[in-house]
Amino acid sequence: MPVHTSQGSQGNHGRGVGLGLALVSAVAFGGSGVAAKPLIEAGLDPLHVVWLRVAGAALVMLPLAVRHRALVKRRPALLAGFGLLGVAGVQACYFAAISRIPVGVALLVEYLAPALVLGWVRFVQRRPVTRAAALGVVLAAGGLACVVEVWSGLGFDALGLLLALGAACCQVGYFVLSDQGSDAGDEAPDPLGVIAYGLLVGTLVLTAVARPWTMRWSVLGGSADMDGTSVPASLLLGWIVLVATVVAYATGVLSVRRLSPQVAGVVACLEAVIATVLAWVLLGEHLSAPQIAGGAVVLLGAFIAQSSAPAKSSQEPVARGTSETGRELSANGTAV
Repeated sequence: MPVHTSQGSQGNHGRGVGLGLALVSAVAFGGSGVAAKPLIEAGLDPLHVVWLRVAGAALVMLPLAVRHRALVKRRPALLAGFGLLGVAGVQACYFAAISRIPVGVALLVEYLAPALVLGWVRFVQRRPVTRAAALGVVLAAGGLACVVEVWSGLGFDALGLLLALGAACCQVGYFVLSDQGSDAGDEAPDPLGVIAYGLLVGTLVLTAVARPWTMRWSVLGGSADMDGTSVPASLLLGWIVLVATVVAYATGVLSVRRLSPQVAGVVACLEAVIATVLAWVLLGEHLSAPQIAGGAVVLLGAFIAQSSAPAKSSQEPVARGTSETGRELSANGTAV
């Protein structure tokens, strides 16, 4: 009995750590828009901001790429898939979508990803999905509709909606690929190495799309306006690269290794709530009553999905599962 109690406590601790990492990732990702918007208003093209974000993070993570260069031979498909879908695909599709449809509509469509993850688990992997996990996704999606006030923009463009759906599908790839190797023990690919090479692949793809040689580089030497406050453009770029990309991707992948992809996906919906709150505080974009209520519903949905998740090693449906607490995340013993 004491042994079982200890294992249960370790499992709860592991899920708690995974949830904490997922929240940090959501905060980091959520802050990207607040830092990017002043740069865009200062004269940078949105795709150029995306390229700076990914290329800068790739440069920061380059030493890890060199350290884990064996991954290129061991997991080339994983690295290419993560870079194409989890890095370049999500961001390129989303920015292309918001050029054709309202931002709120694009964001809502993109964050259908948690529901699509459940679909992947149920219909592709043929693993059972609990009612609680499904209810959490429904609540999160409904609350998210209120947060982004989807009713404020109804001028739909077919191509724009397809691009937003493409971003959602790419985000599914991010969660699914992040979970690859979580049950491989010492043979699991190092998550930080996967991120480093994913950023390098993403940089190559986005270079062809964004054409950074046409960028207004002079903007980076000046300042940008943040709700009446002048902020150095280089400081905003540093935040986007280091926090909104390096920290966000690292904690996001590690959280998926601790949680199941679908639970991490639901928690990731908090990014929209966090982004809206930060925009309120830093950019003066105030929240309405429906947005506040929607944020509470998103939190409730994330809590329900998380609280329904036992360990992957149990005999319960895998769609409710999380990674074992003591599972190592890489051949070097990297663990949270």
